[in-house]
Amino acid sequence: MYDYIFFDLDGTLTDPVIGITNSVMYALKKFNIEVNDRRELYKFIGPPLKDGFMNYYGFSERDALAAVEYYRENFRVKGLFENEVYDGTVALLEKIKQSGKKIILATSKPEEFALIILKHFDLFKYFDLVCGATFDEKRSEKPQVMEYAINKLRIRDMSRCVMIGDRKYDIEGAKCFKMDSIGVTYGYGSREELENAGATHIVDNINEIFDLI
Repeated sequence: MYDYIFFDLDGTLTDPVIGITNSVMYALKKFNIEVNDRRELYKFIGPPLKDGFMNYYGFSERDALAAVEYYRENFRVKGLFENEVYDGTVALLEKIKQSGKKIILATSKPEEFALIILKHFDLFKYFDLVCGATFDEKRSEKPQVMEYAINKLRIRDMSRCVMIGDRKYDIEGAKCFKMDSIGVTYGYGSREELENAGATHIVDNINEIFDLI
């Protein structure tokens, strides 16, 4: 059905919960904010970090940008590797690659970090293109990342593309380009969130994805 398979990273191919929440805690401590239950920080998995600090903790844009820098201070040393590849990810990527489709990573995580993670977990070899956010925040929202990827690959027919992700940001990004989407419920977004965002398909298990593409 599709020739270009766009993947989100966090909550879709890997479970980044420990690295992300530890790094958010590290940043919040710089502002004398203590978090005792890391589950309160799961909402940081998905949206751009600056938005998370502003929306969830009422930070000004200036403080949010400072918090992002503190986050990265911890994440680039420790958080990158406090991550786990979901069972089934490698098998899925292998099957897609063998079928001749192009595999693209479209993540709101900084591209440099995404590349380190993919290489560390031996996933980089499956991707035809890796696109992420920039450190200067000029490319941070999911539609901006997807547009960058679409332009690099010179894709004109969106019916040949599908975006796969666990949060509404992935689904809404796909809708910006009239692209189909597959929402996954095993990550950090609920079925309700994915349905409300308008996902074309929703799956509960990573092994269901290949049959849809």
